[in-house]
Amino acid sequence: MRFIDEARVFVHAGKGGDGAIAFLREKYRPFGGPAGGNGGRGGSVIFQVDEGLSTLLDFKYQPRLIAKDGEGGRGKEQYGHGADDIVVRVPPGTIVFDEESGKTLADLVMPGDTAVIAQGGEGGRGNMHFASSTRRSPRIATPGTAGEQRWIRMELRLVAEAGLVGIPNAGKSTLLTALSAARPKIAAYPFTTLAPNIGRVSISNDESFTLADIPGLIEGAHKGLGLGIRFLRHIMRTRLIVYVLDAADDPASAFKTVHTEIAAFDPMLAERLAIVALNKIDLLDAPEVTKIARKLRKLTGLEVFPISADKSEKLTPLVAAIARMLHTMDQPAHVATEL
Repeated sequence: MRFIDEARVFVHAGKGGDGAIAFLREKYRPFGGPAGGNGGRGGSVIFQVDEGLSTLLDFKYQPRLIAKDGEGGRGKEQYGHGADDIVVRVPPGTIVFDEESGKTLADLVMPGDTAVIAQGGEGGRGNMHFASSTRRSPRIATPGTAGEQRWIRMELRLVAEAGLVGIPNAGKSTLLTALSAARPKIAAYPFTTLAPNIGRVSISNDESFTLADIPGLIEGAHKGLGLGIRFLRHIMRTRLIVYVLDAADDPASAFKTVHTEIAAFDPMLAERLAIVALNKIDLLDAPEVTKIARKLRKLTGLEVFPISADKSEKLTPLVAAIARMLHTMDQPAHVATEL
């Protein structure tokens, strides 16, 4: 399945049915009077989170969501039928913006969350409601109101408790594979990962956390270079950042590059709780690894965990540290949803 995290969609709620003008004439009710019923409500467009979805691909093939109009009122005091709402399934982490104003219409995160994106019109009132002691035969009815319509822009920001970030080929996908059942593409060249991947890391039968592999960042990513802003925003929902650095390829420089790009994209992200996974230690001697880890602790001020994702070595202390740090956070990360 293709990973699509942006979509532009036209939504149009249904118009309310018009109220009816009618008069009741029956054998045993010679003075029946006005009997025009109300129109039915127009259908609304509603988004609902489905945790089984992970992409906005469906909206690329269905860019228009149009609900039906309500039925008009009828005689004999009969109301028109209301139209059914369109309930559209979206993946967790979907943010919906009004394209014209830039206003955030909904931020849908938890399974089952719902939001009305376009409200259906109200049905008009029939002439039965306008009768009075001085107006016995009103020929007045109101039309149904129009349903909302707008172009919306949708963004998907993955929901994960911890996110793996680093320059291309640092071993993020390999680490995700070693820790979870996720199977992202792995190869010995940069930009192998072209879309974020999520896996669940199990600590015990009762405890686990979600881990996201964010595609590699390069200098200038916050300006759109490389995979750029498109995937930087997926870090915004992570509560903990794990910097994955290649021990054999100037990890200090790699950390500066990634940290600078994250700070340029959103200064709040640079202040988020983080740790360092010093990867590929199997390519170096133990004394050299110790020296590099000490240097990184001094440079970053963060805990550094030397590991080998490829050999699955020393992963337990890293997992324990991630779980411990997530336990210290009571609130989920702040997400700025304004444009």
